[in-house]
Amino acid sequence: MKTGLYFGSFNPIHIGHMAIANYMTEFSDLEQLWFVVSPQNPLKQKSSLLRDYHRLEMVRLALEDDDRFRASDIEFRLPTPSYTIDTLVYLEEKNPGREFQLVMGADGLRTFYKWKHADLIVQKYHRLIYPRPNVDMKAAALLPNATVVDAPLMEISSSFIRRAIREGKDVRHLMPEKAYRYMREMHFYEK
Repeated sequence: MKTGLYFGSFNPIHIGHMAIANYMTEFSDLEQLWFVVSPQNPLKQKSSLLRDYHRLEMVRLALEDDDRFRASDIEFRLPTPSYTIDTLVYLEEKNPGREFQLVMGADGLRTFYKWKHADLIVQKYHRLIYPRPNVDMKAAALLPNATVVDAPLMEISSSFIRRAIREGKDVRHLMPEKAYRYMREMHFYEK
């Protein structure tokens, strides 16, 4: 079964994540897509990161009614910081009937060469790359073992949502409804 792995902090999950996931399952050969909630990206600062289980809960709430998607906490049980290659190897061992592919934004290509064993990832795992603002997609199209997908360009980001919440803005239509309600009940990102 072809399964996409969509890694991220999802801090918080928003409609841009959902639109990309929907596109990937409907317009590629992926049969399922797993949202892999990362406890800590080694290339990002942890200071603004909401606790792991709260981010995971928002992802679960956002996905609960859609069998195409799964929330994965696998990286919570692996050593931190999280390295994609370690997660891929672990998931392959535990799921021998699945063919895992990476779903990644083109903006992630800027630092891809810094990833642990980036060359091995390129060699063993197909990458589905979706467009991001201010990224040259022509260069991305030349990458080995990768497919540039014609997904909609999503200019929304988790940092934009966090900033809007701190400013007292209403973001209810920028997040999946149940995740938004949970976030509001818990008063996340308000300070």
